[in-house]
Amino acid sequence: MSGTTTAGSRQTAGVPRQWRGTEASGGANRWVVLLVLCVSLLLVAVDATVLHVAVPAVTEDLRPGAIELLWIVDVYPLVCASLLILFGTLGDRVGRRRVLLLGYGLFGAASALAAFAGNPQILIVARALLGVGGAMIMPATLSILRQVFPDRRERAMAIGIWSAVAAVGAAVGPLLGGFLVENFWWGSVFLVNLPLMVVALPVGRWLLPESTGDRDGPWDVLGAVMAACGLFCVVFGVKRMGSGAGLLNAVTAAPVLVGAVLLVLFVRRQRRRTHPLVDLKLFSRPAFSISVGCIVLALLALVGLELIAAQYLQLVLGLTPLETGLRLLPLTFAAMAAGLVGSRMLQWLGPRVMVAVGFALTALAVLSLTAMGLSDRPAVLVGGFIVLGFGLETTLFSAYESMLNEASTGSAGGAAAIGETSYQLGAGIGIALLGSVMNAAYKPGVSSVPGVPASASSDASQSLGAAYKVSDRLGGHAGEALRSASRSAFVHGLHITLAVSAGLLLLGALAALRLPRTMECPADDEEPSQGPDQGRREQEQRDQGRREQGRREQDRRDQAQLEQTQLEEAQLEEAQREPGQREQGGTDAPARRDRATVAAES
Repeated sequence: MSGTTTAGSRQTAGVPRQWRGTEASGGANRWVVLLVLCVSLLLVAVDATVLHVAVPAVTEDLRPGAIELLWIVDVYPLVCASLLILFGTLGDRVGRRRVLLLGYGLFGAASALAAFAGNPQILIVARALLGVGGAMIMPATLSILRQVFPDRRERAMAIGIWSAVAAVGAAVGPLLGGFLVENFWWGSVFLVNLPLMVVALPVGRWLLPESTGDRDGPWDVLGAVMAACGLFCVVFGVKRMGSGAGLLNAVTAAPVLVGAVLLVLFVRRQRRRTHPLVDLKLFSRPAFSISVGCIVLALLALVGLELIAAQYLQLVLGLTPLETGLRLLPLTFAAMAAGLVGSRMLQWLGPRVMVAVGFALTALAVLSLTAMGLSDRPAVLVGGFIVLGFGLETTLFSAYESMLNEASTGSAGGAAAIGETSYQLGAGIGIALLGSVMNAAYKPGVSSVPGVPASASSDASQSLGAAYKVSDRLGGHAGEALRSASRSAFVHGLHITLAVSAGLLLLGALAALRLPRTMECPADDEEPSQGPDQGRREQEQRDQGRREQGRREQDRRDQAQLEQTQLEEAQLEEAQREPGQREQGGTDAPARRDRATVAAES
């Protein structure tokens, strides 16, 4: 009992008096915690996209080589995706708040280093450190949310808000980056993180509850390293394919093969361990495995498509980057709306219908966008983006909620890391797959343009931007013919890519039919576990059980030692007796020896 009292006093230490009652009863304090977690997620989501519009300014100032520029852009998601499982499971062991706060500090320091980087190498290192900080922050936010909101209905609402904030961050990043680059220098896109981190660190330490998971057994360091290295190799190879390198290329195939071998060894190791790093039994539950698959399919079908749509808006329709960002805002607003109303819809419709309908709506929106052509059609674009954003967020929100509900509070960090890793892998594979489809459909349209030399056609077949440069160099009728042919070929490729994306989304809708039909919640008269310190109480109960078991084992050892001592004393006493005394003792001495022996053996 004293241990529980001490833990409770530590839990409320430093928390304002007016919030202590709500924390114990599961009141308003959990929503304050959600606010802090959403700010954390917003920073990571913004930083993932804010650099894209600053790349030309970075190139002009630091003059990186082609390989260095690729690493400046890609090292952040590459490192982040590789370390999600490592830090997600580490948070389960040492404390999710601790990992989250360390991530805050590292994220802020890396942002300052990136802002004032004097050469490409320093910027690459800073971006890698930002990826480490992001990997510490992202799974911690979702796993703390899982523990702070034990009631599924409230948790569904919290996940809806959480996912809406993620959508806002992804959309705000390019707009914020464009504004900062136009008015300041490129390093300002990183400095925007510093004041928020300066506030988030003390506020998080003050308000966020400590959250831990299952601490049984040692943390599998070797398994964590195997998972990180395996994911790094796989994601690196996938990104190589997305940048145009073929799968048969040695630099692409070797990392994918090495990563796959490491991940297979990691899975085998986890199955053999008594206390695995990741509970692979979660994948035996259809709700968990299907939800993870739906996340991968949704991102696979749409992230690559989003990049292609941005090229269409800028290169075919001639919009500026800022105008392109504004055209995509309806998608963001629709995603926000889906996240905010998703919890009630999930209670009414259930996970199966929600995810399947979300996929179907998104596929319908993607097919409607095939009406995009060489001329601008704003109504078609706005309508398609609204339905697409609402359907996509409906799918992702419901899949995340269903996946997280299958994990216990003790394994929430590992489950959150699996969800975030599937998100990153789906995005990377989608860029590679849909980019390959786009290139395959685009190249034939520019391979034999009348009046254009074969070498120029070969250069123009790399991308629409490259075709524009070649047409400007050629000039005259040949240049104009190449520009017109490349625009038509790009639109044709876009339509093919949209059809493939819609097919993938319909596959996701079919897979969603295996999800649970209803959202199972405790009855209203049941008293669910409440309060952010639920994980602490569960951990204390496990610790108390282990202490009691240890005391019982110690008592048995002490009793056995006592009986052994008595046996030895009886044997010594018998040996010291005179022969006559031993005979006089009759059968009494053997009886005493037998009793002592039986007691010692028991």
